[in-house]
Amino acid sequence: MSAANIQIEDSWKAALIEEFEKPYFAEIRRFLQEEKAAGKIIYPPGSLIFNAFNSTPFEKVRVVILGQDPYHGASQAHGLCFSVQHGVKPPPSLVNIYKELKDDVGFEIPKHGNLQKWTEQGVFLLNAMLTVEANQPASHQKKGWEEFTNAVIQKLSKDRNGLIFILWGNFAQQKAVLIDESKHTILKAAHPSPFSAYNGFFGCKHFSKTNEILKARGEVEIDWQV
Repeated sequence: MSAANIQIEDSWKAALIEEFEKPYFAEIRRFLQEEKAAGKIIYPPGSLIFNAFNSTPFEKVRVVILGQDPYHGASQAHGLCFSVQHGVKPPPSLVNIYKELKDDVGFEIPKHGNLQKWTEQGVFLLNAMLTVEANQPASHQKKGWEEFTNAVIQKLSKDRNGLIFILWGNFAQQKAVLIDESKHTILKAAHPSPFSAYNGFFGCKHFSKTNEILKARGEVEIDWQV
C-alpha cells in the first residue's frame, strides 16, 4: 500500500512513511476491505479514520491522550478518542471525564461530546485501534492497528521533546514502555469508565496538572472548555 494513497496530514505522512510501506499496513487495508465486502459496518467512516492526525499535525502535538478503540455505536466515532460527533449523547466515560474537568478546572459541562477544540490546541486524541465493527467492541484488535499506533507513540517520543502523555487505565499504561520519560511527562490514572473511575480517575487532576506543566515552561495552557 503506497503512502501516497493514505489520506493523512502531510507532516504525519512524512513522519510515518516507513510504516505505510510495511506489510502489516497492507494487511490492515485488506482486512477492512474484506469486512466491508462482507457487509459489515465499520466505524468511524473512512474519511475520519485519521481524524486525530489530520486535526493535530505532528509538530503541533503537545499533549497525548490515549484511548483503546473507537465507540461502536451508530454516529458516535469520528476518529478522536473519547469524543463523539455533535448530536450524539456523551458516553459514560466521557461523562466522567466532564465530571473530573468540572471538579478540577471549573469546566462547564456542555450538552455535546465533541472534543475537536482540544485537538486544535495540540491535544492529540489517539485510539490504539483506529477502526471497529458496529456494535462489536474491540473487534479490530490484533489486526495491525496496535503496531501502527505503537509506532506513532514511539515516533513522537523519539522526535519530539516535552510532550505530556495522559494514560488512563491499564491498557493505556502498558504503552508507557514506548515513551522516553527522560524527555516527556507521563500522567497515569484509572480509566474514566464507570467500572473504574472511582478507583483513581476522579481526583487525578490531570487537566490542571497538564496546564501547570505548560505554564511553568511559559507555554500556552490548554483551554479545556469545549
